[in-house]
Amino acid sequence: NAVTLDQAIDVAMQLPLEQREILLEIIRSRDIEARREEIAQDARESLAAFHAGELKPQTAGEVMLELRRDIEDRA
Repeated sequence: NAVTLDQAIDVAMQLPLEQREILLEIIRSRDIEARREEIAQDARESLAAFHAGELKPQTAGEVMLELRRDIEDRA
């Protein structure tokens, strides 16, 4: 059974304040670590694609232009 967000909040609010603060620190740390692993995985995939010849070398200017276009497309 999956726990809903409301259920998780209800349980967390039953903890004393100090334990809630510890819980928040643990969640933040785990989120940071998960994000780092996601970035590392993206980097590994990009390197593999580059070595396989699927990506072409680009200048910094070309990369910045492409990023700006992606940001504008999402807006």
